[in-house]
Amino acid sequence: MGKLESKVAIVTGASKGIGASIAKRFAAEGAKVVVNYASSKEGADTVVKAITDNGGIAIAVQGDVAKEADITRLFEQTMKVFGSLDILVNNAGIYQFAPIELVSEASFHQHFNINVLGSLLTTREAVKLFGEKGGNIINISSGVSNTPIASASVYSATKAALDAITIALSKELGGKGIRVNSILPGGVDTEGGRSGGIIGSEFEAKMIENTPLGRIGQPEDIAKVAVFLASEDAGWVTGEKVTVSGGIYGL
Repeated sequence: MGKLESKVAIVTGASKGIGASIAKRFAAEGAKVVVNYASSKEGADTVVKAITDNGGIAIAVQGDVAKEADITRLFEQTMKVFGSLDILVNNAGIYQFAPIELVSEASFHQHFNINVLGSLLTTREAVKLFGEKGGNIINISSGVSNTPIASASVYSATKAALDAITIALSKELGGKGIRVNSILPGGVDTEGGRSGGIIGSEFEAKMIENTPLGRIGQPEDIAKVAVFLASEDAGWVTGEKVTVSGGIYGL
């Protein structure tokens, strides 16, 4: 029996990268998984196929977490298909590194609407469905929330805000049996990192040089920790910021 047997989980932004790895790992541990995506239907369908081919259960549901109507549909579809909800992983997010001279009102609001407001709204809907049995919320933050880096002032601010939300909601929701934690990855080899020119760059080489474990992270490194936090193994863990960075963001 898997660690998440019979649980129902929504993973936002799960068509690729860290979200896809978490979705597949959750399914391998027995969870029924809702693979949320904003625009990459092909990617989400690929994740669902990988899960079902391995004997798991999953569906793909489109929804932009920055849009309240899409969030409502995401949770309605989850209940229609699976009838309950136990776990929410707020993974959907964007990052665009830019010096202060290039920060715009539009980019600011895009970052905060997806990375912060989206997580608040999905959490609000999840809490309605958890009921008396309680539930589990995992926010995918970033090591830059504690250690901001140059040219990432807006992105770093969104992740610091997400961590503050994690702590506040852990105190607000603990009495309802709902645990809330953040995972703070370091550099991870994802499709976004490759398309954004980070993987294979001098910046990546510098990260590896400064990482005690001497390598870039893989999505599976984050997924394994997400399984722990979602499981009863972490039954007394809430309000925590768990850094998973190979040591580069160690305190």
